[in-house]
Amino acid sequence: MSVRSLAYILVESTDLDAWRRFGCDIMGLQLVDGPAETLSFRMDDRPFRIRVRQGERDRFAGAGLEIPSREAFEATVEALRKAGVSIEQGAAEQAAERHVEAYVSCADPAGNPLELCWGNTVAGTPFVSPIGVPGFVTGEMGMGHVVLPTNRYDETRAFYKDLLGFGDSDSMRVHFPGGPPAGLGMSFMHATGPRHHTVAVGEFPAPSGLIHTMVEVPSIDDVGLALDRALAAGVHISSTLGRHTNDKMLSFYMRSPSGFDIEYGCGGAQYHDWSVVTPTITIKEDLWGHKWDFGQ
Repeated sequence: MSVRSLAYILVESTDLDAWRRFGCDIMGLQLVDGPAETLSFRMDDRPFRIRVRQGERDRFAGAGLEIPSREAFEATVEALRKAGVSIEQGAAEQAAERHVEAYVSCADPAGNPLELCWGNTVAGTPFVSPIGVPGFVTGEMGMGHVVLPTNRYDETRAFYKDLLGFGDSDSMRVHFPGGPPAGLGMSFMHATGPRHHTVAVGEFPAPSGLIHTMVEVPSIDDVGLALDRALAAGVHISSTLGRHTNDKMLSFYMRSPSGFDIEYGCGGAQYHDWSVVTPTITIKEDLWGHKWDFGQ
């Protein structure tokens, strides 16, 4: 397998002040120095995990997928080129801004923007939340996961599995009133790290470019306090508290200033030996809770 974890996400925003409040005061991330006209947020020992740049629209701008070594990175890039995937080599200055040794940009078959990178840089100073969040569950599992939209479901799944080395964790069909009788497909795929899924793809529209990204905190109290902060600030709650059937995450979802959702949870399942894990088809998405309000 190639990809180890989700290293970072890149976001574009028309309102950096809104993201500053949301990132610091609601999520509990640490704002640190970064490139001009950007906000860089820490959640652990890495120099940043979320970077938001000033832009003309609110949208998801890319997922940084970390590959653990130069050799694996170069082999993955070569495999992508042989498969006809368009690759753009990242400049040295931009790699330095991302605190990686090297990276390339590409897109999956649905057009979702990706960056493949290698180089494990640490900040050298402790993570300090401005509102007292004790930390986030990251390490070898990376910053969390992303759920990306696709209108080319089978091709997109094959891209992540065959070219980036992801493995199947589970899949499901999601049924909505008035939707197709067969439901909409969702596929959850794991990297080499123990997180249940690092990337998932779903047959859902996502005008922002991202269905959601997930961050994990140590306890249910940390989740509940974040929910209280979001409600007090008038943040749109896309889903009430609940626990997923597949990855066992206890979480709620809130709308970010760039239009995609943030899943804020705890207690996610971890698998340290994927060879003994059998992919499943999940019939019921949640054990309990997660009542959805997609809003506007």
